[in-house]
Parts: sequence; C-alpha cells; structure tokens
Amino acid sequence: MQRHQKSHKPDRVIVPAMADGGARLLAAAFRAVGMEAEVTPPSDARTLELGSRYTCGDECFPAKVTIGDFLRVLERPDTDPSRTILLMPLAEGPCRFGQYAPYLRNLLDGTEYRGVRILSPTCDDGYAGLGCLAAPFLRTAWRAAVAGDLIEKLLLATRPYEVRQGDADHAYEESIEILAEVVETAPLDPGPQLRALCQALARCRDRLRAVAVDRSERKPLIGVVGEIFCRLNSFSNQNVIRRLEAYGAEAWIAGFGEWVWYVDSEELRLLKLRGQSVSWRALKAHVRNHLQRRDERTLRQTLDADFAGRPEPDIDEVLNAAEPYLPPDGALGEMVLNVGNVPCFARRGVDGIIDISPFTCMNGIVSEAIYPRVSKHCGGLPIRSLYFDGTASESDLDLELGVFVEMARAYHRRVADAADRERAGMEGARGLQPSDPGPGAWAAMFADRVE
Repeated sequence: MQRHQKSHKPDRVIVPAMADGGARLLAAAFRAVGMEAEVTPPSDARTLELGSRYTCGDECFPAKVTIGDFLRVLERPDTDPSRTILLMPLAEGPCRFGQYAPYLRNLLDGTEYRGVRILSPTCDDGYAGLGCLAAPFLRTAWRAAVAGDLIEKLLLATRPYEVRQGDADHAYEESIEILAEVVETAPLDPGPQLRALCQALARCRDRLRAVAVDRSERKPLIGVVGEIFCRLNSFSNQNVIRRLEAYGAEAWIAGFGEWVWYVDSEELRLLKLRGQSVSWRALKAHVRNHLQRRDERTLRQTLDADFAGRPEPDIDEVLNAAEPYLPPDGALGEMVLNVGNVPCFARRGVDGIIDISPFTCMNGIVSEAIYPRVSKHCGGLPIRSLYFDGTASESDLDLELGVFVEMARAYHRRVADAADRERAGMEGARGLQPSDPGPGAWAAMFADRVE
C-alpha cells in the first residue's frame, strides 16, 4: 500500500491528551496516513479558566478540561482555524460524553472559531470521514493503542521499584518517542508495519528492563478503574497514580484497549438483538474483531515474560464477572466495566481497587452503590471511589490515599494469613510442612465467592 502524499497545506488534527503516551501515538497514526496532527499541550490553570468560561457547570469535568485545552490551541497566533480539526468522538449510552461534540460545535459557532471543524467518529461509522484512508488509519491506530497500553503497564510495574528516581520515566519517554516514530514512518502494509512495531516494542521493553530496581519489598497492588478520561488523564485525577506510588503502592490501571473491546462486544450484541447476526455488517464486525485480536496477541507476545501471572482481563471475562451485579444487556458503559473488573483484578492478586470518576458521573455513582456487595464477595477487598472536579484539596486526597494504602496492606496480610492456615491444615494432614502459597494464589480463594 502506498503512503498517502501530503498536500501543500494539510489540515491539522488536534488530539485531546486523554493519556499522554497514548494520545501521542494516536497523533502519529494520523500522520502515518498523511495528515498533520498534534496533541493538546499539558493542561494547566489556563485550561480550567477557559473551560470554566465556556461551560455552565452541568458538564462533567473531562468536558471542561477538553474544551479548555482545545481553546488554548485555538488562541495561539499560529493556529489557522480553517485548517484545524478537533478530534471529539461520540458515544451512546448514559454518559454525557455523547454530548461533547454537539456542545463544542455550538460553542465554536458563537465565536471567531466557527471555521474550525470537528471530527466525531462514532461506534457506527468509525473514521469513515477519512474516506479511503479510514481502513489503514483504524488498523494503525489500534496497533498504536495496544502498544501504548503495553508500555504504560510496564512503566507502572517498574517505577515503584526503581533505585534512582526518574529512571523509569526517562525510559518511558524514550519508548513513546521510538513508538511514535515507527507508527508514523513504518509502511502501512499490515505485515511490515506489525513487524516494525514488534521490533520497536522489544527495544522499549529492553529500555525499561534496564532500569535498576529493588523488588525486595512487596508493595500493595492497587487496581485502578473508572471513567476512561479521568482515570487516564493525570491532570484530571491530580496524579493519583504517582500519589499511590509515593505511599508505597503499585498501580495496575485498566487501559484504553478495554473500551475498544467493549464497543466491539456491544456492536455484536446489538446486531444479534436486531436479528442481524447474519449480515454484511456483522461479517465486517467479526473480521475486524479477529484482526484486532491477532494484532494484540502478536504485540503482547513481545512482553509476555514481563507480565507473567498478570494477564489483562478479556472483555468476556469482565462482562461475565459483571453479570451478577449489572447485566451487560441491561446496563451500559463504564459502570459495567468497572464492576466487572473488580472480581477480575481480585483473581489476579490485587490488594485494593480505586475508582476514578468525574464529580456527578452516573457511571461512578452507580458503581459506587454496588461496590460494597462486590467487595463482600471478594473477601472484603477494599474499594474506594474518588471523584474529581478540579477543586479537590491535595492534602485531603493525600490523606484518603494514605489511609487506603494501609487498608490494602491489611487486606493482603489478612488474606495471606488465611491462605497460609488453609495450606498448613492441608499439608499437615499429609505430614508435610506448610509452604508459601505463591503470588496471587491467596486472592483466587476469594474471587468467586458469591451469595
């Protein structure tokens, strides 16, 4: 496949920085098909000033942050509104996210930026607005998203144990630069592109493996779920991950790819509900799903040894785990993923769960109401919901996180002691000495206990 040739003055796509590394790789995917693209600059006080000025307070916090960051780009002297495209996807379901693009359009039409266009892919049309470039872009963007999730996961598994502060972040930044260059410059032909990305991932893996670490002390492992923008955007959640690490914990965050798998699963469910299981659209959905799974499996193999014992939950496992609490065919969106992820993370040995959501988020509120029951079924696994609107006190947040990490440590000791007693009883009956149950084994005993 020939790479698309850039025009003399190409349009520029502005990508919101939902997750810093992932957003940079998505921008590289746009550049791979011949478009200019950049990520919104790091959010700051000006972001909140502009976001507050052009919102009325009923919007959720990610809308304020996104609008503020877009307006910061538009007010730059070098920005040409007629060549600027703001990336703002749409979605269905209970989340207000589906209203972001229409709201942004109405806002821009009342300003000097009315010439700015909005690219709003939906679950139905993908990036059809890109014409013949849609298919190669989608394949490239998916591979970039998988690579971004993998490298972030390796960063979070390394940084809490680094001997010299900053080494892991430095290796991660180098890795994102390597991946972005490969995403942008590799051939669009699927085979050569995938091989180039696998080779780049291996280089990034080796950089992070080279970081000197001290793993002599086991740190509490905290699963992080919640609204996708707020949990992945460190500005919106006031750097919760780094704050957890400062209290001696390790974080395992649900990545961006989870949402893609959920959208794919929901599309197939709705096609079946409409009697279209045997249709051209269903065939395309199955083919796309097959290709995405193959790409993900190939890219993950590069880091299999690093994540041994910690496989990411498959979307079917997550939806099945949610079934007793929020049936996926009756509830929609992140509330299903959040609740379903708790038992899945528990099976993999986490010591606690933190849900990060915007203030007044319906998904967060529904999830929080159900968490006590899920916690009980997971042996009292600590679960804490945190809400953000840009006004929370940092000292209050630090206090909450410090207490929560101590709860996670206590949970780990309690469950590990129970596992040791059970194993001691079993081995004592055979005339053997008790032994270490092994990492993660203790959590498995509790994960499937339901009323």
